[in-house]
Amino acid sequence: MEAFFKRLSALSATTILLILTSIFVVLFLYAKPAIEVYGLKFLVDPRWDVVITPQKTTSAPKKTENLGGVNVDNEDDIPTVNIPKQNQKVNVQEDDLGDIPTPASTTKVNTQDDDLAGVNVQEEDLGISAPTQNTQPQKQKVIYGGLVPIVGTILSTALAMIFAVPIAMGIAIFLSEIAPPFISKPVGIAIELLAAIPSIIYGMWGLFYFGPFISHIFGGGSVSLLVAGLVLGIMIIPFMASLTRDSMKTTPDVLKESAYAMGATKFEVIKDVIFPYAKKGIIGSMILALGRALGETMAVAFVIGGVFTFPHKLTDPTVSIPVVLANNFAESSGMSLSALFYLALILFVISFIVISFAKFYFLRDKK
Repeated sequence: MEAFFKRLSALSATTILLILTSIFVVLFLYAKPAIEVYGLKFLVDPRWDVVITPQKTTSAPKKTENLGGVNVDNEDDIPTVNIPKQNQKVNVQEDDLGDIPTPASTTKVNTQDDDLAGVNVQEEDLGISAPTQNTQPQKQKVIYGGLVPIVGTILSTALAMIFAVPIAMGIAIFLSEIAPPFISKPVGIAIELLAAIPSIIYGMWGLFYFGPFISHIFGGGSVSLLVAGLVLGIMIIPFMASLTRDSMKTTPDVLKESAYAMGATKFEVIKDVIFPYAKKGIIGSMILALGRALGETMAVAFVIGGVFTFPHKLTDPTVSIPVVLANNFAESSGMSLSALFYLALILFVISFIVISFAKFYFLRDKK
């Protein structure tokens, strides 16, 4: 039984590694065409779905001369026709026309002196064709770049963390150390309910109520980078507050009572005793909230604007990586689909770097 339990545990851990590896491999394989075409320039190119047409090169037309209403390329193409002298009337017969084909029923033969031997000749009758030009359409090239959604993702996440961290810490301190039980319990339940609300509901609330409220205060539209960052911050507050509260409650009572016995105030106990003891849990809650903010899709799609432009101020609309994936994935194919997988791979790498940095911090702290 003991051996079976160990093998089952090892199998579970191996399954997680296989799932993680398969996700990375699939993203890389589907993103490979875009990686080969755009390379690392994809990370710094702000253009997305921009069509570039190369300059068309057309051959110069041949030099032609106009002779009696007929365009000919050279003298060899001029049919041999006896031109009558001035004031001399000539009756032109069909046999005298030489190689000139007999005019069709719609072509009139004129024997006036002003005409070329009295015959009006058209280009198709002489076997002379107009000069041709290169009319083959040039191949168009579509440019995809991920700089705008990458910047939008980083800015919206940073705004969310700046807004959420102080509020979440305040909620956790109030629930664990200040509030009496008859207040801390219902507030704790409310925090957990906020964490369970689907993200699309946050997006609808932000679009129809919170966005217009923010635009009335700060200006701009009801969809902007500022609104997206604040909505993200509201979404991650419950996760951060709940995990921080649970970490702070793990502090032994004997440590807090000893500090109070030495004359420390509640603020000093929280700052010098509880926070250092629960530091790892607090940082872990921030990392999990950051991962949630990086990958949030539906709520941000409602309120960020979804336009491929750099925000010059916080009230301007922009776009993020998850929003680009959600809005364009269904109608993409070929290189556009590969570019979307390239963006997904970038988001995966960013999340991996964030988690790895957190684990590195924890390992370094243990030493």
